[in-house]
Amino acid sequence: MTRTVPPAPTSPRAVSAPTPVQLMDQLAQAAAGYYRNFAVVAAKRGLTLMQGKMLSLLRQPMSMRTLADLLACDASNVTGIVDRLEAHELVRREADPADRRIKMVMLTEEGERTVRLIRAELMSMLSGLEELGEDERRTFQHLLSQVFPAITS
Repeated sequence: MTRTVPPAPTSPRAVSAPTPVQLMDQLAQAAAGYYRNFAVVAAKRGLTLMQGKMLSLLRQPMSMRTLADLLACDASNVTGIVDRLEAHELVRREADPADRRIKMVMLTEEGERTVRLIRAELMSMLSGLEELGEDERRTFQHLLSQVFPAITS
């Protein structure tokens, strides 16, 4: 599939730059589209959007509190999500060796496989990312880090 790239404007007056509000609205539409796709892909595996999001966050073991913060939800909600993911044998809980009161959540092998499948299917829906060249990806990453400085890659 060939991607059509609009020609660059020949002068700054050719196309006016979007306003920050227009960019915010476009970002909101992109995020909504991404999470709609994510919800569909997760549902194919019997998962809710929040369960899928939690799985995708678990690149390394995390505490229940950290997951609650990342998902912007109450710790009691995280407990319920982890309970259901454990029932599917996608995650397991272990006590933190440094503080046995803290429960760490980590992916099982099946959880890792599920995350790989979800990401692969999402990537097939976001083929535009694959079509970006290296410089475009670096620029995109740089722009995202300027808009969302707290997010690390």
